[in-house]
Amino acid sequence: MNPASRRTVLTALATAAVSGPLLGTLTASPAHATGDLDIYTSNTDLYTKLAGQEGVEFSRRYRRHEYADHSLPQRYPYNRTTVMAMHGGGIETGTSELCLAIAGYHPATLDPLADGHGVFDYWMFEGLRSSGNRDLHVTAKNCDDHVALSMSASSLNVLSLHGCTAAQAGTVPQAVVVGGLNTRFKTLLKAEFDAAGIAWRDGNEVPDLAGVNTDNPCNRTMLAKGGQLELTTELRAAMFTVNTRAGRAGSTTEVFDRFTGACRAAVTKLEQGTDQIVL
Repeated sequence: MNPASRRTVLTALATAAVSGPLLGTLTASPAHATGDLDIYTSNTDLYTKLAGQEGVEFSRRYRRHEYADHSLPQRYPYNRTTVMAMHGGGIETGTSELCLAIAGYHPATLDPLADGHGVFDYWMFEGLRSSGNRDLHVTAKNCDDHVALSMSASSLNVLSLHGCTAAQAGTVPQAVVVGGLNTRFKTLLKAEFDAAGIAWRDGNEVPDLAGVNTDNPCNRTMLAKGGQLELTTELRAAMFTVNTRAGRAGSTTEVFDRFTGACRAAVTKLEQGTDQIVL
């Protein structure tokens, strides 16, 4: 079965389960630009105006793995991929936990996963408020966090995770929009989502969720291209039995496992490409 027909079958199955329309036939209101309601013009603007509130209203977490090469004749491995959740915590719920798991760490214990795909660098910005976390949203193209940008610039690949609504995506309730400027990465992700039974829509069909702005950190890589995933609210909700900031990390479901497994498999295949060598 070719990818297009498999996508149609999987979408039809998802449609039957939720009594919603097909991805290709849904008439929905257009997606809105994600920065329309932003209060802060950049991360620096947010950090300045909320000075002293880190750890209370928002947080930043990241991990850059140590690599060393002290050998004269041999070359040693280096990090190729960074996973990002730019609107984690209570802003676009579930993306923090997804970021950790796709990077290769259990979201509750931070223990490395034993699935053979290794670990990747990660960066996330998280809303910690009990309510009103949407006010902490800084649209991706306006991100100027120095750690985030430096990690993008030193990576061959970035996979950035975001949340949207099904109405914005124009999809069945549980679906993901696959975007970014790296077309090979998109192809690999869509194939893995097909295999995992996850409905998807190409970002080219949803311009506001496409992740193609060159200022988006997912595309500010060494290759000037990357991947972006916009997950619907319903898909993210299906990934946890306790959908709260305290409960999500320890209550992931098989939907979470299928999704993160698909992403990790796609990254592994991406890193085997001919463009993944730095001379």
